[in-house]
Amino acid sequence: MNLQDELNKAGGFKNLEHLAKQVVEGFISGMHKSPFHGFSAEFAEHKIYNQGESTRHIDWKLFAKTDKLYTKRYDDETNLRCHIILDNSSSMHYPEKTNFDIDNLNKIAFSALASASLMHILKKQRDAVGLSIYSDAYDFYANEKGSERHHQMLLAQLSNAVLSKPKNKQTETYQYLHQIAEKIHRRSLIFVFTDMFQTSTDEVKLFEALRHLKHNKHEVVLFHVFDRSKELIFNFDNKPKRFIDVETGEHINLYSDQVKDNYEKLVGDYFKDLRVKCGQNRIKYVEADINKNFDAILTSYMLERQKFI
Repeated sequence: MNLQDELNKAGGFKNLEHLAKQVVEGFISGMHKSPFHGFSAEFAEHKIYNQGESTRHIDWKLFAKTDKLYTKRYDDETNLRCHIILDNSSSMHYPEKTNFDIDNLNKIAFSALASASLMHILKKQRDAVGLSIYSDAYDFYANEKGSERHHQMLLAQLSNAVLSKPKNKQTETYQYLHQIAEKIHRRSLIFVFTDMFQTSTDEVKLFEALRHLKHNKHEVVLFHVFDRSKELIFNFDNKPKRFIDVETGEHINLYSDQVKDNYEKLVGDYFKDLRVKCGQNRIKYVEADINKNFDAILTSYMLERQKFI
């Protein structure tokens, strides 16, 4: 049975766990090792140096300040902690769908299925996963846990996000990324799924919020989810159309050729700038065009990650 048959059998996104298992079994089988591992031993605290101990872990910088000898004590390697952040604003539900096709997902469906697939891998490793969902409000938050009950609760929230039809839900990315960052205290791997379209556009504030996610040595991966054929290429026929902002309800009537060149240049420059700034801030940028094969995007990211483990 192929993945589309599984999607139909699962009742769309009502049985997200079953669908995620099928996805993961498809691309993980060719990997020699897991793409995710716990973080290496982390600094825990200082303790007074006792004569005769190894000098290997003496904190010489602290000695220079205090004229006393202290050693650094480390925790053993920890299990991985992961937090998934999902943008559930109205623009993420583009294009609007009543039936889902695995090769033709909208942005929220792609993000939920990718999140569930990542969760399935982490669950097999007994790692802890948390979830935040935001739009113009902080819609849902759950901290990192590894229990089966917790896992099922997160899957239900992801499924509900896909099946919901939010109207005029705007994106308050800056505000809620800062709030989420304040809640994640222990070092974690953070996945952000968003189309990077904000009602208020201020790149300085946006990257201040993304940098905040990196505090406490968090590793941040940004899945930039978009529809290349419509949101980047602006591939519409040149007939009179009404273009509606699904987040604000504002609209404009025009022929697509009137704005096509300027639109593509401005959005193209914005997307390029996102990639550059992510690189400068050591945020992993993953381009996720929903018109491309879902498995290929996720597999490419997993294989690339394996190389650096």
